[in-house]
Amino acid sequence: MGRGSNEQRKLTNGEAGSGSGSGSGSADPKKAFTDLGVCSALAEGCLALGWKSPTDIQRQAVPQLIDGKDVIGLAQTGSGKTGAFALPILQELLDKPQPFFALVLSPTRELAIQIAEQFEALGVTIGLKSVVLVGGVDMMAQSIALGRRPHVIVGTPGRVVDHLSNTKGFNLNKLKHLVLDEADRLLNMDFEQEIDQILKVIPRDRRTQLFSATMTSKVQKLQRACLKNPVRVEICSKYSTVDTLRQQYLFIPAKFKECYLVYALTELSGSTAVIFTRTCDGARRNALLLRNLGFASIPIHGNMSQAKRIGSLNKFKSGDRNILVATDVASRGLDIPSVDMVINYDVPLNPKDYVHRVGRTARAGRSGRSLTLVTQYDVEMFQKIEHLIEKKMENFETQEEAVLVLQERTSEASRLASMQMRETDSRKGRKRSAKNLDDDDTNDQEHRAELGLRYVKSRKSRK
Repeated sequence: MGRGSNEQRKLTNGEAGSGSGSGSGSADPKKAFTDLGVCSALAEGCLALGWKSPTDIQRQAVPQLIDGKDVIGLAQTGSGKTGAFALPILQELLDKPQPFFALVLSPTRELAIQIAEQFEALGVTIGLKSVVLVGGVDMMAQSIALGRRPHVIVGTPGRVVDHLSNTKGFNLNKLKHLVLDEADRLLNMDFEQEIDQILKVIPRDRRTQLFSATMTSKVQKLQRACLKNPVRVEICSKYSTVDTLRQQYLFIPAKFKECYLVYALTELSGSTAVIFTRTCDGARRNALLLRNLGFASIPIHGNMSQAKRIGSLNKFKSGDRNILVATDVASRGLDIPSVDMVINYDVPLNPKDYVHRVGRTARAGRSGRSLTLVTQYDVEMFQKIEHLIEKKMENFETQEEAVLVLQERTSEASRLASMQMRETDSRKGRKRSAKNLDDDDTNDQEHRAELGLRYVKSRKSRK
């Protein structure tokens, strides 16, 4: 297939429509993408997403994939690998449109949704149809979507296998492209059996792309099983962070941790931030604490239902909330272009998770900032992180007087947050509330005021 030969076109399930488009001159901003072999319509999709030029992984992988080769790509978080595999798939789809053309396997529901959103954004000018198959969503609704015969399927392995087994009329007998994204995580989450089942029912002459942050022994075994003479594209062979990321730390006493968090957010007001905690309750508590102090925060964690996770993420992406308090369930695969800062409220127990966390900022060439709160109990782990990334972090300067001014208000907000959590859990029952934490993001000012009034009265009675 000739590179860059497709002009503005629309997809149908069976034939490609044609039209005309203007050629790209030397001043055309699309040229950086069309030079890779990407057609004009898709290059326009790249520009619409705010991509000024291809990333390293895109520059290396896209031409190989357009030329029909299998590719294994090793790249760090935020490298633009979704675009690297989506563009060649959409390019070939324009020439040979058919339903169930490509299957992308993702380790998590959130990442699957993000990948599908990027496919839709890139394919908006060509009439792309896609479907997301993940757990936590009604099977019947997904079956109806499959009945519309989408071009691209993005899903988690377990749910894809469920539909292959139970959805009448759905099969992948004519699949042309298989993508295994974040393959190291797919295998770490014990999806080998489901992946094997999928490999047995798709054509042997398909094209396969495998993307991973690391080349583990399991990934090597999977590569040998499903790729044919792959071209290896490696952007980063070790865990590292990008040069556009300013990495800082703050060494603090554990008992004043919340106060220093509030201080940092106050000093960096106006920024969009993702705050990482180790536990679900930590995410809940910090989101409530910050909201009690007037910050527009919202939690996302593993104990929330799928619908509530998506709701939290959408509020953050729309700008309705500018602070997302997350556990590591959200630390990989969430491409949120406007994040200015990542705060590690809890130092991650695995140094590699630090790299994944801070990868939420300074993406695709943009600048960003990370701040890690280090207590007396975290020093050894912090040193392991610096050893892994081969960088010394910069100290975040503080004014101790300003921190002390915040101490009383922060303590009051913290105690109120604890009361709000107890109130939520007692009203709904612990088991139910752990799965339905919409009260952690309530906009019911009267209810919050009532809790605060009861808290103040109880304080006075103790005195």
